[in-house]
Amino acid sequence: MSNKMTDQMNDKLTKRMSRNIYIGGSAFSILLLIGLTIDTVRQVPKKEHREHLTHKVVKGKEVWEKNNCIGCHTLLGEGAYYAPELGNVFIRRGASNKEAFKAYLSAWMSSQPLEIEGRRKMPQFNLTDIEVDNMAEFLIWTSKIDTHEWPPNIEG
Repeated sequence: MSNKMTDQMNDKLTKRMSRNIYIGGSAFSILLLIGLTIDTVRQVPKKEHREHLTHKVVKGKEVWEKNNCIGCHTLLGEGAYYAPELGNVFIRRGASNKEAFKAYLSAWMSSQPLEIEGRRKMPQFNLTDIEVDNMAEFLIWTSKIDTHEWPPNIEG
């Protein structure tokens, strides 16, 4: 920039004005963050269905974590995009029928690894029937969280 332009900018924007803009913008951003945080904290209980958390759901999440399922799958959009989204697997594969889904999941887990050409293999975790049932309860609970229609399509 030429010196003339720089001088014009310096005449219009003083250090005090710059500081006020910085402080005002920072204060606005902090207030906005606090407001959005409060709104989120108020909304979460309406959407998560905490009242449906059971011992089996908690144990199912422990199975999920112990076997690092999120290392390949996504759950409500979080995790690796290597394998299918499982936040809506209860609806997709169980048609919202608990017994049908539990039978499907049990058969699926026991049949691993599948020998399908062009498809990577899911490991055989050798889960017990109780662990599979708990995992099913966790995935059923997860499917009932209000996700504002996430994932965007039925297959995740």
